[in-house]
Amino acid sequence: MNNQQVRRVAIAILYQEDKFLMQLRDNIPTIKYPGQWGLFGGHIEPGETPEVAVKRELIEELSYELSSFAEFKVYADETVVRHVFQAPLLVELSQLVLGEGWDMGFLTPEDIRRGSCYSAVAGEVRPLGATHQQIMLDFIETKQ
Repeated sequence: MNNQQVRRVAIAILYQEDKFLMQLRDNIPTIKYPGQWGLFGGHIEPGETPEVAVKRELIEELSYELSSFAEFKVYADETVVRHVFQAPLLVELSQLVLGEGWDMGFLTPEDIRRGSCYSAVAGEVRPLGATHQQIMLDFIETKQ
């Protein structure tokens, strides 16, 4: 892997009971998985640790300060290394402020297995990004 071309990201699986908070990504054709459900998080800045990055991203994207969290897994391919963390969501959905993305909502394990979920903002069922769906399926499998 050429480190100059590999992007590093930190993303979070946020759960409450048996539901998972996910973001409906903006419907911008130039981004990865436009208009699809994905996990919150983003790029790791130069000199930043994945742990610092995931906390910063959640403040930027949700106005949510992550207190305790744990690493779930690292997913790497030729173009991106994804540091995936897990944490319980300790506030109600109404207390979060969506700072990035089209919509947010709780997805059930059934939504994730099906690979789609309805968005009231989009007014239609939208797919999950393939990588995000696989990460979530892996996570659900470890929790059973």
